[in-house]
Amino acid sequence: MFTSASVAETEAAGARVAQEVRAGEVLALTGDLGTGKTQFVKGFARGLGSPAPVTSPTFTLLHEYLGGRLSIYHFDFYRLENLTALKTIGFDEYIFGDGVSIIEWADRFPSAIPAGARWIRFHMISPHERTIELQ
Repeated sequence: MFTSASVAETEAAGARVAQEVRAGEVLALTGDLGTGKTQFVKGFARGLGSPAPVTSPTFTLLHEYLGGRLSIYHFDFYRLENLTALKTIGFDEYIFGDGVSIIEWADRFPSAIPAGARWIRFHMISPHERTIELQ
């Protein structure tokens, strides 16, 4: 477990995790709104060398970030109503592909998350502090 006291520290945690990942890995992020999931992904993308601007894919379900050591497939299950939408976009092809999948709100549909995924939990302690629990 790690305590982040700022956005910069949350992004730095994401960048550190990016140094360890390999193709085909899945990171499942959980936590309430405002706990730092997207900030973590920003640092993660930077850590993989992607120049792409990172934003939450809440309304699009998926953003792809290319140009780094590995392709990043950034999913957001927040507005997902059922698993049919995942099939429509070819979810299995992404998560079992040659990039890294990172999924915000993964706990909304845990049955869609592969058994070997790394779960990362975000908890708000105060307006400026969060704990990040890396599995």
